[in-house]
Amino acid sequence: MRTIRLGLILLTLNCAEPIATSPRPAATTTVGEQKNNSYSINTADRTVYVRLVQLHGEGGEPVHAFLRRMMGTADSVDAQRLVVDLRSIAGSDARLLVPLIRGIVTRDRFVREGGLYVVVGPNSFSPTQNAATLLRQYAHPIFVEQPPAAGPVT
Repeated sequence: MRTIRLGLILLTLNCAEPIATSPRPAATTTVGEQKNNSYSINTADRTVYVRLVQLHGEGGEPVHAFLRRMMGTADSVDAQRLVVDLRSIAGSDARLLVPLIRGIVTRDRFVREGGLYVVVGPNSFSPTQNAATLLRQYAHPIFVEQPPAAGPVT
């Protein structure tokens, strides 16, 4: 039953993949606020850290192409853990997270307990909440929440 359910979910998610494309920008180095999606791999403990900053693909590589490339790299190094940082996602079309969810639920090593960490923050809104709900239902993520900035003491 679980296999049929997962198959239906993947079929639904596959139908929702965005097809928008835009040219890939030249590589730039920025100091301060990060403006592009990025990932890095710690080969010592085979952990992939991916930071999603934009989901709309405007002015950069479309998120589905970025996530496909990131998952391919993770597969090539046999990554055992995935850390997904969603703190910078403050709104967009939630369907654009489909490749992330699909990439995770189709890899047993990320679905198992301890294989997936999701970082959220006080500015995480609807796409992040949708992703968190789906991941909680179909994987075993460990959520890490950034506390809100401390305000003035009254």
